[in-house]
Amino acid sequence: MGQAAKVLQLFKTLHRTRQQVFKNDTRALEAARIKINEEFKSNKSETSPKKIEELIKIGSDVELLLRTSVIQGIHTDHNTLKLVPRKELLVENVPYCDAPTQKQ
Repeated sequence: MGQAAKVLQLFKTLHRTRQQVFKNDTRALEAARIKINEEFKSNKSETSPKKIEELIKIGSDVELLLRTSVIQGIHTDHNTLKLVPRKELLVENVPYCDAPTQKQ
């Protein structure tokens, strides 16, 4: 796949991830949209293949970080936040054991 196609794919992926992560939060959706667009526009004239690959790697890392680490919080009271994790972030916990077993 050519670099231009990779850049376009990353751009689309970041916007899809933004829509999933900040669902129902218009302020965060707009801020993320503006930031993504600004970053791509500021590097639009980049011609060095090495620098472009580095920027693609940074963008991919940001997308992964957004998808795996960000959860929404809603202010419900003066000092209270209600966390709204996405289904893909919920994983089964390993049960806690008070008496760990000895390794042989």
